[in-house]
Amino acid sequence: MEKKNVYDILKERGFIQQVTHEEEVRELLGREPVTFYIGFDPTADSLHVGHFLQMMVMAHMQRAGHKPIALLGGGTTMVGDPSGRTDMRKMLTLEEIQSNAEKFKVQFEKFIDFNDGKAIMDNNANWLLKLNYVDFLREIGVHFSVNRMLTAECYKNRMEKGLTFIEFNYMLMQAYDFLELYRRYGCRLQLGGDDQWSNIIAGADLIRRVESEPAYGMTFTLLTTSDGKKMGKSQAGAVWLDPNKTSPYDFYQYWRNVDDADVEKCLALLTFLPMEEVRRLGSLPGNEINEAKKVLAFEVTKLVHGEEEAVKAREAAEALFGGGGNLDMVPSTEIDKQQLGDGMNVIDLAVLTGLVPSKGEGRRLITQGGLTINDAKVDSIDRIITLDDFKDGALMMKKGKKTYHRVVIK
Repeated sequence: MEKKNVYDILKERGFIQQVTHEEEVRELLGREPVTFYIGFDPTADSLHVGHFLQMMVMAHMQRAGHKPIALLGGGTTMVGDPSGRTDMRKMLTLEEIQSNAEKFKVQFEKFIDFNDGKAIMDNNANWLLKLNYVDFLREIGVHFSVNRMLTAECYKNRMEKGLTFIEFNYMLMQAYDFLELYRRYGCRLQLGGDDQWSNIIAGADLIRRVESEPAYGMTFTLLTTSDGKKMGKSQAGAVWLDPNKTSPYDFYQYWRNVDDADVEKCLALLTFLPMEEVRRLGSLPGNEINEAKKVLAFEVTKLVHGEEEAVKAREAAEALFGGGGNLDMVPSTEIDKQQLGDGMNVIDLAVLTGLVPSKGEGRRLITQGGLTINDAKVDSIDRIITLDDFKDGALMMKKGKKTYHRVVIK
């Protein structure tokens, strides 16, 4: 059976948004191994689920025989990307950027095979931080039209709030990355989220002008809900790939609770399940769609945290929602009897466990009927929790319908 072109796989699964030369790119990917790159600016100490979608593209491409370059933006992070932003990004020190980049590297190695030269990891600090500014302007800046740059979405969005000159340089630096990777590794294709389109075509254009060689760009969909909101934000903030920042249980629960309308899209983009199975699960009627959500949550957690953690997270969720089972993975706080004393106000306990960020939020939650203790609704902000509320040394608090926290007496 003829091997399927990876371009068709990405298209069928819903990744591809824009491409510079569709027929040429598809033909190239079907003809020979292609070296391609995606850039990741280490602005935080972990990758998040938005990056995960891009890593899935890299994995599909590598499985089809192409060579990924994961480019860490140690240099570009010093400047800040204006794409998709309404404010200027916080400036990080070189040490912070290098520390973040090291953590990214560990996470990448779970998804991409770097053995035997099958993939490359590089850092644009290796060339950007050594540049001579005047030489850079003469070699690279001469190819850029300011008028054309100002029509790019990433700059247009910022013109009203104010665009700094340092950010204006970002497009030139990213374009130079593409040129540098072409020269070093023969990289001819840059991929990225759709908010990077202007930067990507600037790089492909620069290679064509400077090297008189073809280069291509392709963007993929951003991870959004059916009503256009960016996915990857929970009540507690961003959904991170680092288990110390988002626990495997919370990660599992995030995917378990996606809207019905988003299940099929997430299965297509964030798992390797065959598309026939994705469509079957996505079209399950009524409450049966919950089975598809369980499959989604398990598959994505397995890819990010490994099968053992995914099984534990699933068991913990089943224990909460299906009765019985292992509760060890449910977020929990240990308190000793002295802390509890003769009794503790329920709001103080909710703040102590981190279930609510403040006493004010706790009062509001109780007033709206959103807090339960051992399945009984808390109807007073003066409710006192005593040792009698603990069954077998544990008590279960629930915020809203889906956020659980276990309190254990030491």
